[in-house]
Amino acid sequence: MTNTLELTVNGTARLLSYVGDRTLLDILRNELSLKGAKYGCGKAQCGACTVLVDGLPARACVLRARRTVGRQITTLEGLANPSSGDLSPVQRAFLECEGAQCGYCLNGMVMTATALLETNPSPTRDEIRNALRHNLCRCGTHLEIIASVERAAELMREHRHD
Repeated sequence: MTNTLELTVNGTARLLSYVGDRTLLDILRNELSLKGAKYGCGKAQCGACTVLVDGLPARACVLRARRTVGRQITTLEGLANPSSGDLSPVQRAFLECEGAQCGYCLNGMVMTATALLETNPSPTRDEIRNALRHNLCRCGTHLEIIASVERAAELMREHRHD
């Protein structure tokens, strides 16, 4: 049976037809060619598939696409400025601070950090650790990741003062 639904992804309404009851991750990667969110564990445990749904982190590997109708979905690709292409402060900070080694966890870390900084623009190290605790980094770049989030907070504060 063919299903049709309209999703709002990165600010753009997208009408999709597909077969089956698919996950949001599957739709994003295979129908919309948005590859930022990664398939990791398939059980919402590692964070590689994290996207923002109405500004909150969500695990796209277990979230059925039909449950996101009428909601705002933001992927890693949607964080950059759509007109200039400039990276978001969080994306820039992860590059500056070398917050990724292999890059496998990068999507989840960036998306979760983005959500954190939207609600808490000056988090403590403990608040950063707490927010990222369900995102797994296999390479052990935890100190660089925390430094990246701290730098992103600085960049966001600087931008607000401009």
